[in-house]
Order: sequence, then structure tokens, then C-alpha cells
Amino acid sequence: MEINIVFQIAAVGILVAVLNQVLIRAGREEQAMLTTLAGLVVVLFWVIQYIDRLFTTVQTLFNL
Repeated sequence: MEINIVFQIAAVGILVAVLNQVLIRAGREEQAMLTTLAGLVVVLFWVIQYIDRLFTTVQTLFNL
């Protein structure tokens, strides 16, 4: 696994956390929740290729 993806996920997490706090303090809880959800979706799109590679490796390992 590449170490860059870990740093990218951490950066998105920090950015989403800061935006979430700013939006909550501004009284915009709905936008804060949507920002958190958008961050989660972005990270899932990045991670989905690694999950696919994991399942392919498991299938190959057990000859399924």
C-alpha cells in the first residue's frame, strides 16, 4: 500500500474536521453534516481500489 494515500486521507480528515467545526459554530449544522458526508464519499472513492485489490488477492490466494 502506498503511504501517500494515508497522508491524503489524513489531510481530508483534518480539513473536514475544521470545516465541520466552523460550520457548526456558524449555526449551519446541515452544511456541516453534508461536508462530513462529502469527505467520507471522497475517501471511499480513493479506498475502493485498494478494497478491490484485497478481494482479488484473497480470491487468488484461496483459488476461488
